[in-house]
Parts: sequence; structure tokens; C-alpha cells
Amino acid sequence: MKKNIAPSLLAADFFDLSSQMKLLKEGNIEVLHLDVMDGMFVPSISFGMPVISSLRKSVDFFFDVHMMVENPERYIEDFYNSGADGITIHFEACKHIDRCISQIKSLGLRSGISINPATPVSFLENIVSEVDMVLIMSVNPGFGGQKFIPYSLDKIRELSKMREKKNPKLLIQVDGGVGIDNIKALSDAGVDEFVAGSSVFKGDILKNIKALNDALGEV
Repeated sequence: MKKNIAPSLLAADFFDLSSQMKLLKEGNIEVLHLDVMDGMFVPSISFGMPVISSLRKSVDFFFDVHMMVENPERYIEDFYNSGADGITIHFEACKHIDRCISQIKSLGLRSGISINPATPVSFLENIVSEVDMVLIMSVNPGFGGQKFIPYSLDKIRELSKMREKKNPKLLIQVDGGVGIDNIKALSDAGVDEFVAGSSVFKGDILKNIKALNDALGEV
């Protein structure tokens, strides 16, 4: 299975989005990670439907919308209408996970569940067969530029074993502190998609993408 680097828009220079999107395309990026924050589930507020709708008119990446939002079911259809291709909700933010996942899937979107660093992988045992992707947060959500939490690797390995038993087609995504120093270990543990913020957007974007791919071993 092809591994994907998914740059996080949160780390981009919003004054220069157009040229940066062109560089991502030149770097053969396929997935764009869109962190939506509501100031309640996490302290920060990021962006919402208008920004995603504007981007959708101009670029053809797979739009991976990560909802760090309380009661995400309120906005799932709005993000679908804005151009989302996949929606990931937080286990900790939704009272009725199964209902939310069914709502996402009914719209033909890739369905995902994310768990915070302190949330055990075992909490997903009953729902993992119903989703397309699980996102392991390897930092506490809400802010970019944080350091990778080492025990996240153990959680990824545990999830990979759960995948073998319950959902072989499951994608595993990791978000937080991903860089050239740990991307290969993450891949070996079972990760398929690597959300990368500052390690893509800080400095020379094309050189950064190449360095990540080289470290990953992808051509």
C-alpha cells in the first residue's frame, strides 16, 4: 500500500496559500489535512467552511477534514457541502460515535475516528470495524509545533494488531511531531498516512517533502 504524507494546512502561511498549494502539487502530494478547531474541544480556533470551500475551487487534493470540534454531528453535512472528501471526528468529542460515523459514511465520505494521546486504543474495539481510518494523535491536539509523544508508537502497534483481526482495510494515520527522524519508525509500526505541519511548511517545501519521502523510503 502506498504511504502518503498529508501536509497540515494549519502550518501554512495563509498570506501565501496559492503558491504553497502549487508547491504541494509539484511535490506530488495527494492528501491535504485540514484541522478544524472550535475553541471548545481545543483552546484554539482555526478555520471553517469558507476557507475549505475557497480551496476546493482551486485545488484537487483529497481533503482530509479533521474535526477538533465538540458535537461534530452539527457540522458534518456543512463540511461535506464545502468539499470534504473525508471527515475524522474525535472519540472524546462525540456522545454517539456510531451515529456520527454512519452520518459520514451516508454522504460517501471517508470516515475516521481520532483519539487523543491519553485515550487507550482498546476504546475503539467495538467501532474499528465500521470506520475507514483511525487517527492516532501523537501530540495533544490544538497547537502545531509540539514534540512527538514517544508512547504513541506503542499505541500504533496495538492498533495495527487490532486492524489485522477486525478491519484489514483500515488506514492508520498519525498526527503530531512527524519528521524525518521518526517517519520510518512510524511506518514500520503500521502508519499509512503521516500528517506533517512544520516539517513540510517550515523552509523549502519541496526539499522538505523530498526529505520526508527519502526518510520514509518512498519513491
